[in-house]
Amino acid sequence: MSSALFSIVVLLLAVAVTVMAFRQFRLPPTLAYLLVGMTIGPFAFGWMSNNESTQGLAEFGIVFLMFSIGLEFSLAQLS
Repeated sequence: MSSALFSIVVLLLAVAVTVMAFRQFRLPPTLAYLLVGMTIGPFAFGWMSNNESTQGLAEFGIVFLMFSIGLEFSLAQLS
């Protein structure tokens, strides 16, 4: 298994477990995504290296994070 594929599998498993735990405590899953990204990323515990594939995966994750945040807000709530 390549290192990029291994990183994706580790992240998906960690996110799945963390989101299930956060739902038990009635916390938003967006916080779970942020927590997993901060802990598994290259600057906390260093489980993933800081290379080009990790940066591409991080950019892809930011796009989905912004999309999920956008789904939680509506124009009626903002005004």
